[in-house]
Amino acid sequence: MNVNNKAYRTIWFDKEQRKVKIIDQRFLPHKFVVEEIAHVHAMAVAIKDMWVRGAGLIGAAAAFGMYLAVCKEEDLLGAAKILRETRPTAVNLSWALDRMLKLLLSKDKQEDRLEAALQEAQNIANEDAENCRLIGEQGLSIIKDIHQKKKGKTVNILTHCNAGWLAFVDYGTALSPIYAAQAAGVPVHVWVDETRPRNQGAKLTAWELHQQGIPYTVIADNTGGHLMQHQMVDMVIVGSDRTTRNGDVANKIGTYLKALAAADNNIPFYAALPSSTIDWSIIDGVKNIPIEQRNAREVKYMEGTDEKGEWRQILIAPKHSPAANYGFDVTPARLITGGIITERGIAQASEDSLLSLFPEKAKNKSNKPASSH
Repeated sequence: MNVNNKAYRTIWFDKEQRKVKIIDQRFLPHKFVVEEIAHVHAMAVAIKDMWVRGAGLIGAAAAFGMYLAVCKEEDLLGAAKILRETRPTAVNLSWALDRMLKLLLSKDKQEDRLEAALQEAQNIANEDAENCRLIGEQGLSIIKDIHQKKKGKTVNILTHCNAGWLAFVDYGTALSPIYAAQAAGVPVHVWVDETRPRNQGAKLTAWELHQQGIPYTVIADNTGGHLMQHQMVDMVIVGSDRTTRNGDVANKIGTYLKALAAADNNIPFYAALPSSTIDWSIIDGVKNIPIEQRNAREVKYMEGTDEKGEWRQILIAPKHSPAANYGFDVTPARLITGGIITERGIAQASEDSLLSLFPEKAKNKSNKPASSH
């Protein structure tokens, strides 16, 4: 997508310099920084410390991390273990690592392994971008339908966290239909949850929408219910870090509360996600999706730039207060009232409906709990 009218992906292989590069999201929206990632340990830090974040991007970053491990002739199983332990909730991480390992362990020669690693990492990145583009096309029909029912008036969409192109390789999931609507000339306005405690909405979603020239308004996380009560929201659309085969959706903490408010006000609630985010091995998200617990510091401190443009971290709670920092919650399938938007179409949040889009997954039916591998 666009940054100052120049097209970027969130992660890419620089063919001229033969290096892996990322957009370092720690500095957004105040500073646009491109970093080089030179080895697998640096990629693990980038994933864990959220230089890169979002389900699809984590998967692609892990794939490029395995390529970097091959470059340094490191132990592949050890490298995969390091990467796998960085973020437990997003299933794309393990999905990409398993795919890379299966290919790389079948190669005996270093030169063959190196070529295969780079090609497969690029394949994973390209597939992620294409699937997100298709999600945009699928979701566009929903926005067009609402626009028609409103007799040409602006469609107001509420989203939570950042599930735009910064969370994937390109296009994104929850924002992809919005970008498609803009391209199709359908007027939209986005209510952007700030999304505490890391403020990915206020920092990243708002920045993305500004770069794309899409009208938006940043709101405090608790404002959504009020807006819905006053008919100021036409639909809610969020992303997902892991979705069960029956349609339970794990997403950034606070998503469940938005789904409850939407259901109470008869507002359609959608989750947008590529098939790589579906964990076909589990059917009970509340019980079996591992929920990442992050450092309490993220809750107690706010960060940003002051009036002089200098970066600051500000303590907002009593210094010795304990704080809990659950990164995600699970929205049960019954509250995904609009449906699940995938690259193959829109499914109801149910096992049968998802399998109708992905029939090849029917043989994988299982009740076993998820693991963080």
